[in-house]
Amino acid sequence: MAIAIFFISHWLLCVFFQSFFQHRYAAHRMYSMGPRTEKAMHLLTYLVQGSSYLSPKAYAILHREHHAFSDTEKDPHSPHFFKDALRMMLHTKKRYDGFVKGTVTPEPRFEGGYPEWPLVDKTLGQSWWAPLVWVGLYTAFYVAFATSPWMFLLLPVHFVMGPVHGAIVNWCGHKYGYRNFKGSDQSRNTLPVDVLCMGELFQNNHHKFGASPNFAARAFEIDPTWQVMRVLSKLGVIRITTPQRAVYPEPREVARASSGGAQTA
Repeated sequence: MAIAIFFISHWLLCVFFQSFFQHRYAAHRMYSMGPRTEKAMHLLTYLVQGSSYLSPKAYAILHREHHAFSDTEKDPHSPHFFKDALRMMLHTKKRYDGFVKGTVTPEPRFEGGYPEWPLVDKTLGQSWWAPLVWVGLYTAFYVAFATSPWMFLLLPVHFVMGPVHGAIVNWCGHKYGYRNFKGSDQSRNTLPVDVLCMGELFQNNHHKFGASPNFAARAFEIDPTWQVMRVLSKLGVIRITTPQRAVYPEPREVARASSGGAQTA
């Protein structure tokens, strides 16, 4: 039971902070918060993600490229140009590492507006020893609480939790599911109630309305990260700064259909 609780909690918290801090804040600035709160969220993101912590700066640049070049050859992680998810993520890692180390220069339009904290992002995040400490802590927990050898098969997932989430979202979110909105890319909404990736699998909604803080657009869709954001906003921890435009059916399409019907009549 302890292993199940630990695995599920680590999974959900890791993908929550990736969606909440690195994606919706660092990449899109969908909300604002005070400098102390930002530091606290930055530190919490590192502590939760541990060995698979992702630099908010590199994440933001990579994600902005993904939106600008979605499902084209310049997309850093489109599943339509790779035979499998592993090859896609290795390609993504190479470009991500380039942004982290400064060996790859992004277009100016993709830079700026993301939180930077050298102590966390470089001293800890890019050190060789900190990931090993996290690996040791995860392993020690399994040694202490695992009740069957098969449970240790879950252990490697903790080591690379962030990339695992990225593989699921970018592979499945651009190959499997339904589309609410037309667009030039192949984005899909994979799950109508996305508890698995805390709302990240509403890729079609998000690519159509990139600044909408709630990734859900239809009545039956639920974006868990947005629900947490609503609570934090009411408590005054954050302030939502971008309007919600992801609404189905799209208002202009409704207006166009109504106009066409009136002309026919």
